[in-house]
Amino acid sequence: MHRRITKIFIANRGEIALRIIRACKELDITSVAMFSEVDVEGIWVRKADEAYPILGDPLRAYLDYDRIINLALKAGCDAIHPGYGFLSENADFAKACADRGIIFIGPKPEHIELFGDKMASKVAMRGVGVPVLEGTDEPITSVDEGEKIATQIGFPVIIKAAFGGGGRGMRIVRKAAQFRELFESATAESMKFFGRSEVFIEKYVENPRHIEIQIIADRYGNVLHLGERDCSIQRRHQKVIEIAPSPRLNDAVRKELYRISTKAMFRLGYESVGTIEYLIDEQDTIYFIEMNTRVQVEHPVTEIISGVDIIQRMIQIAEGDKLQFLQEEIRFRGYAIEFRINAENPAQNFMPSFGTITNYMTPGGPGVRLDSAAYSGYKIVPNYDSMIGKLIVWALDWEGAVKKARRALDEFYIEGIKTNIALHREIVRDEDFIAGRFNTTYLDQKLERFNLQSQSACAQEAARVEHLQEMIGKIKAHNLNVRH
Repeated sequence: MHRRITKIFIANRGEIALRIIRACKELDITSVAMFSEVDVEGIWVRKADEAYPILGDPLRAYLDYDRIINLALKAGCDAIHPGYGFLSENADFAKACADRGIIFIGPKPEHIELFGDKMASKVAMRGVGVPVLEGTDEPITSVDEGEKIATQIGFPVIIKAAFGGGGRGMRIVRKAAQFRELFESATAESMKFFGRSEVFIEKYVENPRHIEIQIIADRYGNVLHLGERDCSIQRRHQKVIEIAPSPRLNDAVRKELYRISTKAMFRLGYESVGTIEYLIDEQDTIYFIEMNTRVQVEHPVTEIISGVDIIQRMIQIAEGDKLQFLQEEIRFRGYAIEFRINAENPAQNFMPSFGTITNYMTPGGPGVRLDSAAYSGYKIVPNYDSMIGKLIVWALDWEGAVKKARRALDEFYIEGIKTNIALHREIVRDEDFIAGRFNTTYLDQKLERFNLQSQSACAQEAARVEHLQEMIGKIKAHNLNVRH
């Protein structure tokens, strides 16, 4: 069924809300934003065509889908875009939208449910020919059972939350003696963040690269890929930098990733955009780890090298449109790198940093994109994720992209809070990064060697300007004294 969308309710905040608003404007669709009590000054609130508050607990405001659907209907919206995080992978939310006659801009509820269950998704992907890691297919809550299974698989193993992601509820166990303590730690964290303590156990791959494939599919069986992203540079299983395409991936492996990903999504009848994530070991063996049934934080790098607006395509697929292009019509060009800019202090174990941004000087120029809802005077609150923006650079070749990244990061200057910009400046000057030699252990090995308090060129420039102003003041005072 084809149904034209006229008004979209954005069930999210920050830079992704602003990104969706911009897509709506280009599609001549009315955008409606929501905001919690602490988000009254959010730039997305001002940029949307309409905006409405949801009062109460600031975090729960973006999770209470009954209130969100009621507000969307009251505002006259015919669709909801969940962005990423919050309710974006909540199958009950997607079902509730359908039940209330509102379009959920994303996959079918059954696919959200399938891939939200890490074990069920592994079984499903194995069934359609995708290689998976050796491990459990059923949830585990007993430490005794888990210890027995881990011994059978052989150490090292990794314990993962069965109904979560983002590195939460995840522990690497290298020795049998560590298992019980780490199992209890993982299940407790899983319960805290996801409300369920079940975990599963897999063989742990040493020194892998983390590669993901961007999928886009319509309801008519057309399934395409938009290339790969290299997300290997991570800290505590949280992505820090994402790159498209991977600067060091065997072409045969790349083609195989494309083949198995599109084939799997076709056979499973997937619809909308989604990302299939893999580990690639040192022997170039491929292992499926999870599927994200939403737009990714790192989607801009794919948009830049492919020329495809992923948010707009999501909306058009939800309307019932066929994909407007064939696989062979997609041309990848150059390299794009995304740097997650977080409100945190790398020099103090990445402690979150809250407060008001007092000075906000952003980079620009050819090949530079900044997706952010921050501005001078914007208040960073402790209620939400620490990411305040994404700096994306593009160039025709890898060397050019790295050089552009150095220049852009040096131009980026934020005062009033601590950020991880200094970490990014160190990474883009590191010889291994420049050579494309990195895997998921890169930051673990490099972090102690980096100067995490280095000043940007912009900060140095600000200091020079202050010095010049002092000199000018002295000259004016001297001239005044001379005249008198």
